[in-house]
Amino acid sequence: MSVSIDDVTRAAGRLAGRIRRTPVLEVSPELFLKLELTQHTGSFKVRGGFNRALAAGDLPAAGLIAASGGNHGLAVAYVARELGVRAEIFVPTVSSPVKVAGLRALGAEVTQTGAVYAEAYEASLKRAAETGALEVHAYDHAEVVAGQGTAGLELLEQTGGVDTVLVAVGGGGLLGGIVAALDGRARVVAVEPERIPTLDRALAAGGPVRVEVGGIAADSLGASRIGAIGYGLARAAGVRGVLVGDEDIAAARLELWRSFRVAAEYGGAAAYAALRCGAYVPAPGERVAVVVCGGNTDPSTLV
Repeated sequence: MSVSIDDVTRAAGRLAGRIRRTPVLEVSPELFLKLELTQHTGSFKVRGGFNRALAAGDLPAAGLIAASGGNHGLAVAYVARELGVRAEIFVPTVSSPVKVAGLRALGAEVTQTGAVYAEAYEASLKRAAETGALEVHAYDHAEVVAGQGTAGLELLEQTGGVDTVLVAVGGGGLLGGIVAALDGRARVVAVEPERIPTLDRALAAGGPVRVEVGGIAADSLGASRIGAIGYGLARAAGVRGVLVGDEDIAAARLELWRSFRVAAEYGGAAAYAALRCGAYVPAPGERVAVVVCGGNTDPSTLV
């Protein structure tokens, strides 16, 4: 299964009036920051959640179900609240109490089970089969990927076009959506933490493989395997991937705050880190956009 520019365009129509058109900060004539951290619930994830739910038509009485202790769970809970349906979110037992509290504040029923995300995910699938709730995968449903891609359509409209877009990679939903939305009109550079190289390993192996997850960005980019849809789109488009270290991510996050007053989470700063540390070096005059994808962070750590 893949996602096309037509899928992203249809998603944009569904999402009209449901999501924020997030701003673009023009740092210079050659550098733009797409501020997805200003989206509802603090990340781009609401785009895909809404598109999955709205594309389904009449939602089941059991509502929506998802596995995530982070940004995806918050997004699905928000979507369910806005659509007036139930949300059940499965999170691993190690999830942050702050994020669990955030899920409950949005009205979601939270089930904590399993030591890691994969175990919570399996439990959510079992529960969905029992109740008939609509599953909303964090990154590997076509409707979710198409929804995330609407950020790319906005970016092109807001900038008048760029040469390159830098996108952080976890499970690959945002990456795949951006690739589909740009449809060859700009190159895409996939930025991954060195300690979570899901795309890098998949490209080397010829398909998605499981990786060990660690590092400071694991709470938002911590998928242990890239999704099949994101991987397929990235490989077909010849997406270039670069890796950045934890120190580079932390330094980029501080610079985003100090220079632009953008309070990104670590995963949200990963794409900018590629520019700052030289993992990606633009050519003279190259117009580059960086997607700052999330801002669910403790702002006190920026001071």
